[in-house]
Amino acid sequence: MSIDISFNIQLAIAIVTSAFVGGISGYIGSLMLTKRMSLMGGALGHMTLPGIALGLAYGFDVSLGALLFLIVGIAAIWYIEIKTELPTESIVAIVFATSVAVALLFLKHEEIDIALIGDISKITFTIAVVTSVIAVAIFFVVRTILPKMIIMSISEDLAFTEKINVQLYKFIYLACIAGVVALGVRIVGGLMTAALVAIPACASKNMSGSLSRYTLVSLLIGAMSCAIGVLAAHVTILPVGPMIIICSAILFLISLFFNP
Repeated sequence: MSIDISFNIQLAIAIVTSAFVGGISGYIGSLMLTKRMSLMGGALGHMTLPGIALGLAYGFDVSLGALLFLIVGIAAIWYIEIKTELPTESIVAIVFATSVAVALLFLKHEEIDIALIGDISKITFTIAVVTSVIAVAIFFVVRTILPKMIIMSISEDLAFTEKINVQLYKFIYLACIAGVVALGVRIVGGLMTAALVAIPACASKNMSGSLSRYTLVSLLIGAMSCAIGVLAAHVTILPVGPMIIICSAILFLISLFFNP
């Protein structure tokens, strides 16, 4: 196997962009882990497949296509939960299974790899900037709602007594997850988005003794795993998505030795 050790501007753009996406994925993953919703990222990742197929078919950005379908899916989940009071994960399962079925009807055989494991190698500078700005915006939104989400995770009755609009914050929370997943599909595809948000948070939990440190370390591990994964994929000429998840898993194993 040949090894490519060259470094260029395209690679630098891919590394920086993936670090922004990985950072926000780890950050929101820390909140998802406290609410026992880490696997929801995987379900939402599957919901993006019709949007990815649409983007590949008509030549526009796959993250935009993914986001369009996620908005519809998140709105449906939010509405059905209000109407039925079914658990969120059960409603997500229904919506994501339907999305996968629709995607399989339209995805071409040669496009399946891109849809499932992602491809950041050809990202343009403009898309990289937009992606990074969206990641930063989501970070500030999540940082703002985090205290109220923690109260809601402890007890929704307590949240009501604190006059927190539970349904509104749930919608904002789901919308932020949708945004992160839409960004994540570019680098790890629709198949591995659960790992993108879950592994950094789990590694951080092993290493952190406070909530503030927990969220910060989650962000740093997410950014590091993505940046290192892109570089490792470039050197070894292996697919980027799997390399990012492998790097993230290695950091998780290392975190086991730093458990306080």
